[in-house]
Amino acid sequence: MKRTAIALACVLLAGPALAQSLGEKTGVNSALGVAPATADFVKEVAISDMFEIESSKLAEQKGNAQEKSFAQQMVTDHTKTSSELKGLVGNGKVQATLPTALDSSHQSKLDKLKGANGKDFSSDYNSYQVSAHEDAVSLFERYAKGGDNAELKDWAGKTLPALKHHLQMAKELGKAPSVGQSK
Repeated sequence: MKRTAIALACVLLAGPALAQSLGEKTGVNSALGVAPATADFVKEVAISDMFEIESSKLAEQKGNAQEKSFAQQMVTDHTKTSSELKGLVGNGKVQATLPTALDSSHQSKLDKLKGANGKDFSSDYNSYQVSAHEDAVSLFERYAKGGDNAELKDWAGKTLPALKHHLQMAKELGKAPSVGQSK
């Protein structure tokens, strides 16, 4: 009986933490506007930055002129946010673990980009940039409003305008007419 009570207590205490992580993974938190847990926020931001940097390095090589210009900006800006996040975690103000590799979903997108060229590359890169920045804006908005770490919450709020600008720029990719193309 005592073991059952202890086991039940453990499950009940772990439930909210597991539910929040599961909610972030499934997009439920985003749909409900729920702020992610600090550990989830840090993980999502770090993976997002890694993906932005790696996919944009590919675009600097494979993309058209518009994509190359956008990609240079993404590498610069996401290297900066990645460094800032590492600083917040490294100085002990944020208790979280930074991932060192992409998750499987981002890795498969990166692999697809590595194998694509020309219009296929452009189409995939451009759509990935729009969806990645829509996700990032949602993540940062929710954490800035309801995050539980004051330093990280402040940083999320300060970073948000740049992400919104990135989203607008990403939506413009592929809209500019190519040289010699009729309107």
